[in-house]
Amino acid sequence: MSRTSGNDSILPRLRSERSGRALLAFFLCAMFFLCLFCSCSGQREERQGPMVYRLKWFYNASVAGDIWADETGIFRSFGLNVKIKEGGPGQDAIKDVELQRAWFGVASADQVIRAVARGADIVVLAQIFQVNPLQWIYRANNILIKTPRDLEGLRIGITYGGNDEAIFNALAHKYGLPVDRMNLYAVHYDFTPFWLGKADLWPVYRNTQGIILSEKLKKEGCLPGFFNPNQFGIRFVANSLITSRRLLKEHPETVRRFTKAVLKGWSEAMDPHMEDKACRLIQKKQPDYSLQVLRKQVRATREMVVPSRGKIGEINREAWKQTARIMLRQKLIEHPVNVDLLFAPQTE
Repeated sequence: MSRTSGNDSILPRLRSERSGRALLAFFLCAMFFLCLFCSCSGQREERQGPMVYRLKWFYNASVAGDIWADETGIFRSFGLNVKIKEGGPGQDAIKDVELQRAWFGVASADQVIRAVARGADIVVLAQIFQVNPLQWIYRANNILIKTPRDLEGLRIGITYGGNDEAIFNALAHKYGLPVDRMNLYAVHYDFTPFWLGKADLWPVYRNTQGIILSEKLKKEGCLPGFFNPNQFGIRFVANSLITSRRLLKEHPETVRRFTKAVLKGWSEAMDPHMEDKACRLIQKKQPDYSLQVLRKQVRATREMVVPSRGKIGEINREAWKQTARIMLRQKLIEHPVNVDLLFAPQTE
């Protein structure tokens, strides 16, 4: 074979190899920029400004996990720019999410079910409290309560329109208590009637107000007692993490990361070994609370948030269904709500 013909056979092969390498380089470069674009677009919303996270109530032990996720940098570690805003009277996390004033919020099941019944497109991401903290405090050295039937004849504080009214009515229905003949006292945001003895039982959140009031009762020489509806089969779901179905559809990865960040915050804040740090972070938000009181509040919160089995944040579907049935029976909603449609896929 001549030298010329040999070169002619080699050149096409070299061109083919160079072409293949060029195509491979082009493909790798394209993939790099595609990944970069996806990463940037996935976090575009964070760069445009902080994502508002509206709490249900003021800063206290009931939002320990949220405070922890913010103060320890967990949100940032998940690539999230989050601005937490307190709740309280006059604030509505569901409305803020609906009106796009907030990306995420905290609401109780009755709030969610009521909103969905009127057409709100809300989705539940996680259930923070496994046990409702709503209980009634009383002076146990004067009153003996073993069963719901022992409530008859007592003056019971009720927040009309609040979830304690719904819980009490459900309890009365289950145990056949004559609500129309019971001595109920209208509750507002003032504990004075309880101190003055105008009511025997007063609704409180066991892990926050309950701790403070029980300490005051002890100083008066009284033994605090708590009537817990959950012990008698009334499972009315409390604080849960929510967002809109629109945001879940448009930004599924951001919603997933946010949910994981919140649950990581709660898992770490509820770790008994992290108790002192958790209390100090809450005290940073609420300096009026002593560390002694905060430790008791965090311990009480831990009992209601950490399930005996399973993981923090798991949704108790049966409890949600019971809550919906209670609300329908009490005409708090006009038609049944299929709660199975409320839940987003659980974060792994």
